[in-house]
This record gives sequence, structure tokens and C-alpha cells, in this order.
Amino acid sequence: MSTVVEEQTRGIPPYLPQGNERDVFRSAYHRQLPLLIKGPTGCGKTRFVRHMAAELGRPLLTVACHDELSASDLVGRFLIRGEETVWQDGPLTRAVREGGVCYLDEVVEARKDTTVILHPLTDDRRELYLEKTGELVKAPPEFMLVVSYNPGYQHLFKNLKPSTRQRFVALTFDFPNVEQETAIIALESGLDDTGASRLAELGRQLRALEGHDLEEVASTRLLIHAASLMMDGLTRGEACRVALVEALSDDPLVQEGLLETVRAYFDE
Repeated sequence: MSTVVEEQTRGIPPYLPQGNERDVFRSAYHRQLPLLIKGPTGCGKTRFVRHMAAELGRPLLTVACHDELSASDLVGRFLIRGEETVWQDGPLTRAVREGGVCYLDEVVEARKDTTVILHPLTDDRRELYLEKTGELVKAPPEFMLVVSYNPGYQHLFKNLKPSTRQRFVALTFDFPNVEQETAIIALESGLDDTGASRLAELGRQLRALEGHDLEEVASTRLLIHAASLMMDGLTRGEACRVALVEALSDDPLVQEGLLETVRAYFDE
């Protein structure tokens, strides 16, 4: 924990490792390899990338991918400013030029043409071709491409093609164990260890319902939200209701079942 506090004083977002993921990220960065991170929603993928970019001292450009995101959104486009037509770099091009970390979050949600433009950046060429300007931008050694997605949530037709996936080294994330999650909740929210431990245990119990009553499980992020509301004065039951129960389901019967589980853990 002392290391985390020291990193915070240096402006590095706190992150408690679950394994050797930081070593893998550093090695991929030093060897100029792209990285794929797989894991459920809210398990810490984005925080991890923010942490590592700050640790390495590289600018981070994050893109939240969606089904309307096109290659032009990443690479750039011509814009009209006054009486002039000027080129404006997109986040991917900026990251390549600046030697930064470009993070494409939930990359499989983007349109298919986006993955095509990534290919020359993910092999020994490490270059980006700007078709509209005819420019070929070579990536400096400091540039790194990181993508992520949630394999458990994606539809059969929303997945990375093997030809794309095999260009990356990959890390699989999952939710922390109870001890680790307790420490994370306490660190992020300021909640005492007893309350944080109860929330971590509650999260473990709620995750056991996946595929039965819930499409998505209680993420670490939601548990931190609940802890933060408790620290601001909400009762434990009310904090869990708005941060967990309401966020996880719209079905009144499922919500009531979740509330029963909450009451069992907090005696409310």
C-alpha cells in the first residue's frame, strides 16, 4: 500500500496489481508490441492502462469505441475553418506522432474498417497511412497501441477476427479476490476495512447470480460507487440499492431478490 501512496504523490492513478500484469505491460512497451486486454466490465482495465501510461510518462489518448466509430474518427479528417480547409489529426494519429499510448476501449464495438487501419501499426512496420493526405506516419519507439473488450458480453458477430487478435500480446483480467477487492474499495472510497470487506463479499455473492438473474454482474466499479455513497452519509442499504441493485436490473422481482441479499450482508 505504501507504494500506491507514493505513486499517488507522483500523480500516478492508484492501481493494486492482481498478478504480473504490470511486468507484461512494461515488456510489451519496451519491445514495441501491441497489447490486448480482455475482461468483464468494471474490473479495472481502463484504470490499469491509465496507471501504466502515467508510470511510463507517456501521454494517453483514450477512445471509447461504439458502433458508429469510423476509421476517420481515429485517423483524422479535413475540416472547414473560415475560408480554409485544414486537416485535423484524430486521436490515433496524435498518439503515433507524439509517441503516446492509444487506448481503444471496447474495440469490437467499432466499425469493421477501424481494425483494418490498425494492422500496419501492429506488425514490424509500425506505421499509419493517412489515405486522405497521402502521408505515411512512422511510429516512434515510445508509441504503444492498447485495445480492450469484454469477451463474455460480446455477441457472436462482435469479436476480433483471429487475424487481428493474433497481432497482439494479450492479458486476461477478472475481478479481484475478496482480499484484493477489499483493499481497492477502501483505497478508492476511504471506507473502513470492515465495510469494504462486507461490500467485497456482497460482490462475490452477486456475481454468483450471473446467467441466472443477471446479465451483468456487480463490478468493482459499482462496489466503489456504493462505498463512496456510504462515505457521503447514505445508509448502507440505500447506497447499495442505488449503486448496485438499480444499476444491475430493471426487473422488480430481481431487484427484490438483490435487496434481500444486501440486507443479509448489512443487517438492514
